[in-house]
Amino acid sequence: MTRPAYVIGVDVGGTFTDIFVLDEASGTVVTTKIPSTRGDQSKGFVEGIARKVADFADIRTVVHGTTVGTNALLERKGARTGIITTEGFRDVLEMRRRDRPTTWGLKGSFTPVVERPDRVEVGERVLADGSVLRVVEADEVKAQARALAEAGCEAVCVFFINGYANNDNERIAVEAVRSVWPNAYVTAATEILPEIREFERLSTATLNAYLQPVVSSYLDRLETGLADKGFAGDILIVQSNGGVMSVETAKRYPVRTALSGPAAGVIAATAIAGAAGFPNIITCDMGGTSFDVSLVAGGEAALAAQTAIDFGMVVRTPMIEITTIGAGGGSIAAVDRSGLLQVGPESAGSDPGPVCYGLGNTRPTVTDANLVLGRINPDRPIGGKLARLDVEAARQAIKTHIAEPLGLGVEEAAEAILKLANAKMAGAIRLVSIEKGHDPAKFAAMPFGGGGALHTGALIKEVGLGSALVPRFPGVTSALGCVVADMRHDRVQTVNRLLDQIDAATLGADIAAAADETQALLETAGVAFAGIDRLVELDMLYLGQTHTVTVPIEVPASGLTREAIRAAFEAAYRAAYGRLLDNIPMRVMNYRIAVIGRRPSLDMRLFAPVDGKPAEACRLGTRTVHADGRTHEAGVYERLDLEVGAVIAGPALLEQPDTTIFVDPGLTARVDAFGNLVITPVA
Repeated sequence: MTRPAYVIGVDVGGTFTDIFVLDEASGTVVTTKIPSTRGDQSKGFVEGIARKVADFADIRTVVHGTTVGTNALLERKGARTGIITTEGFRDVLEMRRRDRPTTWGLKGSFTPVVERPDRVEVGERVLADGSVLRVVEADEVKAQARALAEAGCEAVCVFFINGYANNDNERIAVEAVRSVWPNAYVTAATEILPEIREFERLSTATLNAYLQPVVSSYLDRLETGLADKGFAGDILIVQSNGGVMSVETAKRYPVRTALSGPAAGVIAATAIAGAAGFPNIITCDMGGTSFDVSLVAGGEAALAAQTAIDFGMVVRTPMIEITTIGAGGGSIAAVDRSGLLQVGPESAGSDPGPVCYGLGNTRPTVTDANLVLGRINPDRPIGGKLARLDVEAARQAIKTHIAEPLGLGVEEAAEAILKLANAKMAGAIRLVSIEKGHDPAKFAAMPFGGGGALHTGALIKEVGLGSALVPRFPGVTSALGCVVADMRHDRVQTVNRLLDQIDAATLGADIAAAADETQALLETAGVAFAGIDRLVELDMLYLGQTHTVTVPIEVPASGLTREAIRAAFEAAYRAAYGRLLDNIPMRVMNYRIAVIGRRPSLDMRLFAPVDGKPAEACRLGTRTVHADGRTHEAGVYERLDLEVGAVIAGPALLEQPDTTIFVDPGLTARVDAFGNLVITPVA
């Protein structure tokens, strides 16, 4: 008998830990969902795998989407961090870009992650052209580093103002710091981001240092926990850009995990939708705490060069564009002091969870509203944490906190909670589609996460989406994304010169050398690739402009030429703005490199139903549901048993271990050849 050969994707969310297990030897898939273990997520991680894998020695690769870094940033629970910077620049982190927490008001406050006493200065100066005006003194740096360590700092960031132009002083300082620092948590700003614009460089590097002790400690515990079970394979970590990296790289660059889990979901959704013939989708990832939305056009997820994790916490590293709002299943509903209903952003999470969990929470949540309206089966809760959900407790909470204050019946109040939550979700979808010039009618919603498929119909109607595509395992889609993600590393370097002053051949050689160094990171991971791609882009603009245009470019073996750069810029600029600016010099600000190791693709036909049955044979009965102010008798079906081509008219409920799908009145669901549900309005 052939031994199993497992590749496992694990996505740890605020409420559940999702496990996707692919046996490459047999071509079979199993999934599971367990409550996340607060305090130490690695425990739930290992426990979840143990539920589906008998012998950890059979696991070849574990790929992990983690929220450890994200949570540490949002909750400000990173390590105490020090900054050593150029004399006169200790307040760059606090000054930011002079933006405000409240855009249209003068109120609001901001506290940087590094307090002023932990931001110290040393004498050094590099000019913008890269010339060294003052060489840094190693002894002065060592003295400041010792003082920060004695004050209690666990990590340190070295940031010099023009280090992007010449990092000689920064390298001297980093070597000096490492010679006296008590641990390995020393970050050099130009190693993280050798790019012009001092605030973005300092913010990204500081957050990297801030996360290093937290993320490294977590990954150490994870490695130990897996090894204790007999695991000897590779561990890969999902990056915010949708690629994966080795554990050692993640410990060195933890800031690249800032949106790790949500990025994995977008990668999986893109792969599933592409196979099913849906190149344009809007992903809708609804977990216990948040609702994450991303737009995929032409089969490509959009990447943002810069993201604000929270106000003033800017990370300038490529990330999949994801909009997040506080509208998850655990989002708490309440009537505020003005008598208005509010939903989120506060969440009950997994502990204590919604009221219906019976674990101590008394305030109603979105999950409680879905339960009261009949859309969730109380005898079949997902995640395996409870045997049954407490419907009466959920009803009482909604009655006490929502219905009575607003003068509504319990069902009316529950519907009001969902309508408000759906309106917030619809607003997020409009933000990534209509407000960016996309027609939502040309896009399909891709709902996933534990709660996404309960709200699909409402979002189709609210936003005017063309259809919805519900994957085979919505509740563990992000874990699937871990398995299908390619390995990717990005690099940027500032050039900041007029095109006419650039030696194009030298620039091309520099780019090729940087790409070789970046590719070496892939090779250290020990992963087999189906192929390796190199993508090169220039950030360019006309002299006098502020904002750049992204210019894709090829670097041929014969060498780069100015003429090729000029032609590529003009094509990109004309595509963006419809015209060129004659007789104005062009400037090259940065070059960007992405090296992508393509992992073997997963055949999505793996999820096609085997021995599926007609819809009537999968019918479990009916359940009373409330929708659109009316009471309906909805058919209840075992979703995973449905055959290809099965059609079910709403209202209907399709149940499976990781989620429940609600097909609203006026919609129909059809099973496609890959096991997905295609939901469309009745013609």
